[in-house]
Amino acid sequence: MAEDILINVTPFETRVAIVEQGAVQELHIERSIQRGHVGNLYLGKVVRVLPGMQSAFVDIGLERAAFIHVADLRQNRAERNAGGTLTPIEKLLFEGQSLMVQVIKDPLGTKGARLSTQISIAGRMLVYLPHEPHVGISQKIEGEEDRLALRERVVQLMPDDEKGGFIVRTQAEGANDDELAADLSYLRVLWARITTKAKSLPAPSLLYADLTLEQRVLRDMVSPETGSILVDSRATAQRLNEWADTFTPSVKDRISHYSGERPLFDTANVDEEIEKALSRRVDLKSGGYLIIDQTEALTTVDVNTGGYVGGRNFDDTIFKTNLEAAVAIARQLRLRNLGGIIIIDFIDMDDSEHRASVLAELNKALSKDRTRMTVSSFSQLGLVEMTRKRTRDSLAHQLCEPCPTCQSRGHVRTPRTLCYEILREILRESRQFNPKEFRVLASQAVVDLFLEEESAHLAMLGDFIGKPVSLEVEAAYSQEQYDIVLI
Repeated sequence: MAEDILINVTPFETRVAIVEQGAVQELHIERSIQRGHVGNLYLGKVVRVLPGMQSAFVDIGLERAAFIHVADLRQNRAERNAGGTLTPIEKLLFEGQSLMVQVIKDPLGTKGARLSTQISIAGRMLVYLPHEPHVGISQKIEGEEDRLALRERVVQLMPDDEKGGFIVRTQAEGANDDELAADLSYLRVLWARITTKAKSLPAPSLLYADLTLEQRVLRDMVSPETGSILVDSRATAQRLNEWADTFTPSVKDRISHYSGERPLFDTANVDEEIEKALSRRVDLKSGGYLIIDQTEALTTVDVNTGGYVGGRNFDDTIFKTNLEAAVAIARQLRLRNLGGIIIIDFIDMDDSEHRASVLAELNKALSKDRTRMTVSSFSQLGLVEMTRKRTRDSLAHQLCEPCPTCQSRGHVRTPRTLCYEILREILRESRQFNPKEFRVLASQAVVDLFLEEESAHLAMLGDFIGKPVSLEVEAAYSQEQYDIVLI
């Protein structure tokens, strides 16, 4: 199916939406002051080695020290792939050591960036592996003959003195030798510049920054199914055309400047889709719905029939709801950029054929996703467990922050709970202090309850401590906020 790419550019933010059949499938947002670091190369300095965790902290010049695990050191790559014993990190790294590293995961929450010394630099058709002398083929290229032929072509184009290797990307499937040779040469020259900088710059220093979001769109997201690439900034469209001239000439004719009166994202209701993607509930066309909860450890997806009663029988209703949910879940994972462990609770199905069909539909829908995933079968509890590689913040973490009212719990204490808490606090303070009066500053809801249903308890407390208690509404306070002033 043809998909269109919409690129909305402002001085402070670039947003990219991938739209298929009028529905937004994927969203990417990059803010000028919060550019991601994945793919960047740094000359870092080891600041602490932790043998107990087989990890080390590395200063690469970011706000928080990044970390590297023993398995991400290239010296251990062969042992890790073979399932052998890894060389301990304390034998490979020491404090104060300068180290060329690549960011493989952006800082997430309170965690620093994750690093690797297994360097890879992506081009349009090839990925250069300067420390690994082999040629690999993308798993998405099917057909053993095609894979062998592509590998042989790349090997023939490699110079005799080449010590590194390459991974052939899916975009290379229809490329000719000149295009492959140009990509190969560009990556080798780029690596030579990086190594020269590494010898002359102090640690920590940035050696190579990955492309901007709009350039990565041309390099990574354009596929044979891509119809048009619309950009609402004339200057950006021109820069992309110039960049495509050099690196992705086959894409150039699809890039055009959008000059319509309506904002570009309004043409596909993208902002409306962003609003929906920040909600817990996702409504299905049939009347069923999903509840998506994202936590620190994992993401859960619960499927419900809701108001759908359209099947011939109850089992048929459940089956059709689960089939529709499988497609919707795959889209939501891409749209929200949910990663890590994901648990899907489909509606229970007794029929094994129904379960197999739902799982097949889920895998089919997930096949459109560029992110690496693993999906298990139904567990004994009827759950589908899967993982989706997480390299950057989810959409919710990019656009939202913890609620200051509920402290990100997702709920607030009731006015009655707060009334009783205030009564206990006044009683506690009356035993320590001897003011003329206690004045309670609280939200409207709490004060109203004190004046109505809890007025007797407030009067009883005043009589017990022998001091008057007055109430004052503080409009700026949230429901859980209050102060007790001693007068």
